[in-house]
Amino acid sequence: MFRPASSRALARGFTTRAVDGFVGAVGNTPLIRLAKWSEKTGCNIVGKAEFQNPGGSVKDRAALGVVEDAEERGLLKPGGTVVEGTAGNTGIGLAHVCRSKGYKCVIFMPNTQSQEKIDLLRMLGAEVHPVPAVAYENPANYNHQARDYAKSLPNAIWTDQFDNTANAKAHYVSTGPEIWEQTGAGVDAFICATGTGGTLAGTGKFLKEKSQGRTQVWLADPPGSVLHSYVTSGGKLKERSGGSITEGIGQGRITNNLGTFVNEIDGALSIPDEKSVEMVYDLLDTEGLYIGASSALNVVAAVELAKKLGPGHTIATILCDGAYRYQSRLFSKAWLKAKNLESAIPEHLKKYAVLD
Repeated sequence: MFRPASSRALARGFTTRAVDGFVGAVGNTPLIRLAKWSEKTGCNIVGKAEFQNPGGSVKDRAALGVVEDAEERGLLKPGGTVVEGTAGNTGIGLAHVCRSKGYKCVIFMPNTQSQEKIDLLRMLGAEVHPVPAVAYENPANYNHQARDYAKSLPNAIWTDQFDNTANAKAHYVSTGPEIWEQTGAGVDAFICATGTGGTLAGTGKFLKEKSQGRTQVWLADPPGSVLHSYVTSGGKLKERSGGSITEGIGQGRITNNLGTFVNEIDGALSIPDEKSVEMVYDLLDTEGLYIGASSALNVVAAVELAKKLGPGHTIATILCDGAYRYQSRLFSKAWLKAKNLESAIPEHLKKYAVLD
């Protein structure tokens, strides 16, 4: 049990440093220098350890941001309901935030998601509605069902993570300033993948403004996404095709969050799944970091950008979440073989694929 410092301790100059609940613990994550790849490139490659947020991912920031924005605008009052369509970490972040603030949380998600995700959300107190997985254009898409359900309730909001720019604002006021301070105002480039666009847009906008344009901001993209081609072609949006084993990143459109910054992006890199999976294993082996595939993709992109910029630069990226939510696949020999990714892992790292 936490006990306040005694008057004697306070008299000696000790003060309590506890944060205020779950909400107070969101953000201020460490910035980790990745030794192997920094030495190989001659740059400082640093990853923002977002897996150390209390809900386990970078999405804790967006979840808190959209809820507090709704509170400030008077759209959500005590005892209200927060509704979102999500298949991943945003729902988990919202469930945590809602429990800490006393709101009801309702999540609509595709019924193709794992039972583990559904169970976790329910354990966090959320009401979960698995619905058939259909295209975004279909009115029965889980996002549209979430929107319509929120409209049917009193004192309820649909947080609309993709197009609610309070998402990007949360990163503008937290992630960007933290990276700027932690690098001693010496960040030369920032790169990460994007799903909703909030992390890249909000963080990138702050770093661009603070550095007066000196900091380059790049987008990293998985297979099956159109964003790499959009940036490199000067704004041509092509038809989406293909897919990736990464979750929560890649996009077929320019969301409102990404739209706040997309014209200021300096460049984009397309990262194949094989390199992302290899980096998952490499970082576990060399750095002791147990991260997911989207985080690994970001590190691959940071390494490639370091090679483009040359030695002496500081490149920052996002370590979105840990591998715990994906371990039944990423470390499964059968799954890797089914995805033709077995050969992507060097022989000396295959010892980590311990699941059958």
